[in-house]
Parts: sequence; structure tokens; C-alpha cells
Amino acid sequence: MSEETIFSRIIKGDIPADIVYEDELCIAIRDVAPKAPTHLLVIPRKPIPRLVDASPEDQKILGHLMLAVGEIACKAGIGDAFRVVINNGEGAGQTVFHLHLHILGNKAFSEAELGF
Repeated sequence: MSEETIFSRIIKGDIPADIVYEDELCIAIRDVAPKAPTHLLVIPRKPIPRLVDASPEDQKILGHLMLAVGEIACKAGIGDAFRVVINNGEGAGQTVFHLHLHILGNKAFSEAELGF
């Protein structure tokens, strides 16, 4: 990765954030511009710019992120109804090029909002 992202700086402790979960492979923070009553970001400590930039060596991290989402959602009181979003690339709405998963919950999503 050529330049440091805001997420890398949060992970290093250079920028404050509302951290709701952390372990050896990832952290989760509250989104500063939430799109749902509960909007959390799950961020791997390893700076992978986009999902398509992940390599076979990242398989453990990717699987861990998915398992962490369930644990984080449960601890956040979302229950078993939530949405997980990964934006891959600028055309898909990615604005920070450090892979992250959005957990959106405590909101009923309409069929139109789901986009499919």
C-alpha cells in the first residue's frame, strides 16, 4: 500500500475512534456517518486495499472477519437480523482503500434498499 489510510492511523492509535471490538486480526469501530441506527466497520489490521487485492495468504483473515461480524453484531445488540456490506472499488462506493466490512442493523431494510 503506497499511502497510509485513516483506518491504518486509527489502528495505530494516531486518530481516536469509538472502538467496540478488537483482537489480534481486526478492530471494529462505529461509523462516523451512520446509514442505520447501528453502523459498525470491521477492519483488518493488515492493510488490504480492496477485497480483490486479497491473496490466498489472506484466507485466514477473510474468514476471521466473517466470524468476527457475527460476534460483533451479537455484542452490539443487533440480534440475528443485520446487513453486511463490502464495497470493492470506487465505482462500488469504496472511499477508504483499506478493506472493511459494514455491519448495519437495528433497522428494517426494504427490498429496494437491498438492491436485488
